[in-house]
Amino acid sequence: MTFQSGLMIAFLDFPGKLWYSANRIMVYYRIGEDYMEVVRKFTKYVSLNIFAMIGMSCYILADSYFISVAEGANGLATLNLVLPLYNLIFAIGSMIGLGSATRFAIDKARGEEKEGNYFSNAVVWTLLLGGMFMVIGGFFPEKIVEFMGGDGDLIEIGTVYTRIFMLFAPAFMLNFIWGAFVRNDGAPTLAMAATLASSFSNIMLDYVFMFPLKMGMAGAALATGMSPLISIGICSLHFFGKENQIKFQICKPSGKKLMEACKLGVSGFVGEMSTGVTTIVFNVIMLYLLGNVGVAAYGVIANLAIVAISIFNGLAQGTQPLISRYYGQSKYKVVRKILKMALATGLVISFLILGSMYMFTDFFVALFNSEHSQRLAEYACVGLRLYFLGLPFAVFNIVGIGYLGAVERAKPAMVAAILRGLVAIAGFALLLSVWFGVKGAWLAFLASEFVTSVVTFVALGRKCCNKELEKY
Repeated sequence: MTFQSGLMIAFLDFPGKLWYSANRIMVYYRIGEDYMEVVRKFTKYVSLNIFAMIGMSCYILADSYFISVAEGANGLATLNLVLPLYNLIFAIGSMIGLGSATRFAIDKARGEEKEGNYFSNAVVWTLLLGGMFMVIGGFFPEKIVEFMGGDGDLIEIGTVYTRIFMLFAPAFMLNFIWGAFVRNDGAPTLAMAATLASSFSNIMLDYVFMFPLKMGMAGAALATGMSPLISIGICSLHFFGKENQIKFQICKPSGKKLMEACKLGVSGFVGEMSTGVTTIVFNVIMLYLLGNVGVAAYGVIANLAIVAISIFNGLAQGTQPLISRYYGQSKYKVVRKILKMALATGLVISFLILGSMYMFTDFFVALFNSEHSQRLAEYACVGLRLYFLGLPFAVFNIVGIGYLGAVERAKPAMVAAILRGLVAIAGFALLLSVWFGVKGAWLAFLASEFVTSVVTFVALGRKCCNKELEKY
């Protein structure tokens, strides 16, 4: 074939190729338009929830920082001892709130007119359970601190703190319900604003109560207890809007509805409880190996870990309303796209946090070492670098377990969540600390998250009850 004939054929075939290319572009555009809409919603929900969680973790850091300045290492150790009580209260509130709101979102997407009962039932049960915490904390705070491992000095500091914050238990739990339902009813911006306002007010009240008013640990507890009331008040504005579909009806508490909700919210429960269980196990190990200084050193690591885990929880909570909505609408391909985006986003964030902790270890430890204890700094620096190696696996587990709950796969979500938050971390912490001492204890988080990630990966890949979802 001559050059001229080849040029002529190419010229005559150009309109056909142009039409073919244009058609492919239009098809790609239509697919891309749908995909970009999903990306836009994903970005909105996830960013808002991550910002909210960062705000919440900032008040946790500020609380710890103010206590370390005002009360020293004993104050930080006391806070770390009673932290599991916070986790238990938050875990129950998260399980009821997240589970009920997930069921609400799925039912709403399917057009089933029964979602209002889940909100009402969640509120009633939360008030009942929260009232129990109020009674226990009001009458037996010193016994609680002693049970958690406190000695004479820590019991004296921790009794007033425990009594005050446990009196606000119903508010902490209701805050999870308000935020979860408002997010799932299409108002993530308001939920974020409520969380940020609550967090920043806590920081300001912490400072005012602890320093100008010199209320010490009582001031810290009072500031923390008041913060969920502010969040609930802001979220309640949604109930007066035109877009509101959440209805409250006075009802008899239904155990059946509570269990249906809790099955989908078990990841939230174990996610919160894992921090509490981890704290209890590490407190016992550190008291045995290093004494109160070891507990304070772990307190530094635990507070920084709370920030990282809060970001991952924000990522999982941000994707949950979208996954539940598209799952309820049988848009299974979109559901899988959201899962992939969430995992990719989480892994990037985890490596950024891990890099920051390695580069600025001394700075982060110094924030909570107001007494400039050399022993505390040495223990915390080594522990921080070893402990945070588990972050990439942790984000995979948190996002994966949250996804399983959002698509009504309660059993594998429960198995992975319990393994991650209760069984693996406790087992590895005890076993590795016996074998390798303190360094072994720091590596327990990495080991438990890695083992759980294998289980989570298998659960995500296994066939589920919905045959359509298997295709994607």
